[in-house]
Amino acid sequence: MEHLLSHTTPDPSSAPDIAARRAAMAVVAGAGSEELAALVAQLADVPDTEEIRPAESGLVMVRGRIGGDGAPFNLGEATVTRCAVRLASGEIGFGHVLGRDHGKARLAALCDALWQAPAYRARLERHVLAPLQERQAAQLAHTRAQTAATKVDFFTMVRGEGWP
Repeated sequence: MEHLLSHTTPDPSSAPDIAARRAAMAVVAGAGSEELAALVAQLADVPDTEEIRPAESGLVMVRGRIGGDGAPFNLGEATVTRCAVRLASGEIGFGHVLGRDHGKARLAALCDALWQAPAYRARLERHVLAPLQERQAAQLAHTRAQTAATKVDFFTMVRGEGWP
């Protein structure tokens, strides 16, 4: 399997824009399968891809920590689907999604590969990532507004003289 991964894509740990790549994939992860498919379908001239790791589902152990810094413990298992694709130009994209959505895993891998390709990054950001970010930001603002509407301000009243 090692021979499949030897190509021209830079080592992700040495890439200067690793944070931007992570942010882009976080936006993709927050999208629905149908929404992502519709936006990716709007991209013109997407290069041919080769599935180097077909979409497959499995289980991962989810670990947690009490208070965020306590001793780690096994919380339970989660179903995850992964996929890896290679563009004709050599970039390899990886997609990991919660659940068993093979189509979304393929689309996530394609988006990751396109984001790494300089010729496609701008179009991907304009036609896929920007609309997803706008929709996700609007949804977050709506959720925050709903939450703020239920906020209760508690205050203490002074009961008068003689109250201990």
